Amino acid sequence: MTQKRRILLVDDELAIVKIVGKRLEVAGYEVLVAMDGEEALAKARLGRPEALILDLMLPKRNGLEVCAELKQDPKTRHIPIIIFTGKGKDMDEKLCRECGVDAYITKSPNTRELLEQVETLLARALLARESPRADGAAPAAT
Repeated sequence: MTQKRRILLVDDELAIVKIVGKRLEVAGYEVLVAMDGEEALAKARLGRPEALILDLMLPKRNGLEVCAELKQDPKTRHIPIIIFTGKGKDMDEKLCRECGVDAYITKSPNTRELLEQVETLLARALLARESPRADGAAPAAT
């Protein structure tokens, strides 16, 4: 039996957590949930998720702060981060890319795009872990 891939879903809206969490579970993922930025940081470090779905507007620490901190930490910088937000794309998407976000998706009732992006980023992360580095060093351990 293969182990389920673990996703950390971070959103302070319970309805979003329930809908997206259920869709991820049906797609075969184990879902960890955090409802604020501080909880997200703790669960990202202790729960060892393979990807993170992160809202921008969160209590305690916003999504950009969470992303920046995780991307600066050698133990968590490899985790793909998808911003999943109700805010428009313009300025926020640029700031997110500068922070190290791997994908930016606007919330909608159809989670197909989100699930496709999770699959793409997980496949890319797996390939990066298995591929030898150009400098001859071993791939980073996770």
